[in-house]
Amino acid sequence: MMCYLSAKEENKAVAIAIRTVCGMGTCMKHTVRKGVDVWESGYLPQSKKLPEKMPRMFCPDCSTVYHGGL
Repeated sequence: MMCYLSAKEENKAVAIAIRTVCGMGTCMKHTVRKGVDVWESGYLPQSKKLPEKMPRMFCPDCSTVYHGGL
C-alpha cells in the first residue's frame, strides 16, 4: 500500500501505518506517533486512567483533531 498523502504530492512512498479511524495509509514522513490515555474498564465511577499512555499512530489530520496539532 502506498501513502495517501505522498500520492497526492505525486510522490511514491510505502505506507508504514494505517489509521484505524480514517483508514489512511501513511509513510514515515506523514505518520505522527503520539501517546493516548488508557482507561481501565469498570462501571463509572470505578473506571480509572492508567498511568502509562498507549502509543498510537495518527495521520496529520487525526493528530490535529485528537491533540490540537502536531
